[in-house]
Amino acid sequence: MADSRRRVSLKDLAQELGVSIATVSRALRSSPEIGKEMQQRVKDLAQRLNYRPNPFARSLRRESPRVIGVVMPNLVSHYYAAVLDGIEDEAAKAGYSVISANSHEDFAAEARAIDNFISLHVEGIVACLAQDTTDYSHFEELAAMGIPLVFCGRTCLPDRFSSVTANGDEAARQATQHLIDTGSRRIAFIGGPNHLDMVRRRKHGYLEALRDNRIAIDRTLVACDRIDYNVAMKAVGQMLARPDRPDAILAFNDTITFAAFAAIKHMGLSIPDEVALIGFTDDAHAAYVTPRLSAIVDQSHLMGVTACRMLLRNIAGDKAVCREVVPQQLVIRETSAKRRDLL
Repeated sequence: MADSRRRVSLKDLAQELGVSIATVSRALRSSPEIGKEMQQRVKDLAQRLNYRPNPFARSLRRESPRVIGVVMPNLVSHYYAAVLDGIEDEAAKAGYSVISANSHEDFAAEARAIDNFISLHVEGIVACLAQDTTDYSHFEELAAMGIPLVFCGRTCLPDRFSSVTANGDEAARQATQHLIDTGSRRIAFIGGPNHLDMVRRRKHGYLEALRDNRIAIDRTLVACDRIDYNVAMKAVGQMLARPDRPDAILAFNDTITFAAFAAIKHMGLSIPDEVALIGFTDDAHAAYVTPRLSAIVDQSHLMGVTACRMLLRNIAGDKAVCREVVPQQLVIRETSAKRRDLL
């Protein structure tokens, strides 16, 4: 039963009746796709629970600006802020405004954001999965309702939705190869949750480089856990405390990269002579630490632009499921080369 203290949503009606949000939405519109009996059940429940369509949503359907929704895992980070910036720039060119939501890497917050976007009748959505998300039913609801959705960065349901990703596998392979070429041999990979496709791609590239160079894979040098500064710092500290510690680290993203950087410093080890480091992170932060950080840099603004263009094509009626890859760039600075004569 819906909580009487808050506005009743389409989702509340759907849960009460045991049907999809799409069915409720269509029934309230008296769509011929829904039988008369179900239409009446939905309308009766809506009246009993005092369901009121969102007036802002109605205004969006009648008037400009047209609106798309964006949900990102961490809008405080430069990467996701730059992706959002790219989406907003491209949306503005097409006469759209953007409503953004921060999931804070939390599944429940992500699902609420999608539900809110549905209630607001946005014309389409760009999403990047929260690290906690393993249930994709809230995205499947969008497909059932015909609401266009494009994934950016972290993706799921590749047969159902278009996506824009980076070439993380190839970038990780190049970075690992650079570490090998400049003297590292015990190279660790510090990643996020294994169910994220972005983690799997980057770990795959790292492992491929080790195999290509006939370096034995040591599973104790692979730590994939939560994307969290303290969790990553603890994992790196434990590795570095071992007598057979790693002599290089490839870090999955900016949070993990700077946690690894801090852990190496905390252990009193020199970078790169004792432990080399390359991280997937944004170029601005990487250039202003000492030593300056070798980094795998995303074209994050371009990823946002590309995702928005794909979404606008979907909104215009193009139903094709597309996948585009925006390449990353390996920028070599001071933290990665043990033997600078090999550069």
